[in-house]
Amino acid sequence: SFLGKLKQFKDLKDKAKALQDQLSEISSEGSAGWGKVKVTINGTQQVTNVSIDQEVMNDKTKLEGFLKEAFNDAAQKLQ
Repeated sequence: SFLGKLKQFKDLKDKAKALQDQLSEISSEGSAGWGKVKVTINGTQQVTNVSIDQEVMNDKTKLEGFLKEAFNDAAQKLQ
């Protein structure tokens, strides 16, 4: 019945929301440059924190590389 399908859909939607809430509680930190750049992401892959040591602020190319490494490290740890 239509109402039965509607209830199934609502139940599924509620389960998806609960799963997303659980994923947002999970946290993973990635780092690069011997800890000079750190990135924290949650289970939904939203960035929750970025930490950059002053020492690498003046080298744009190095900083960009470290950020990429740190993001990839955090994402890999999540899996």
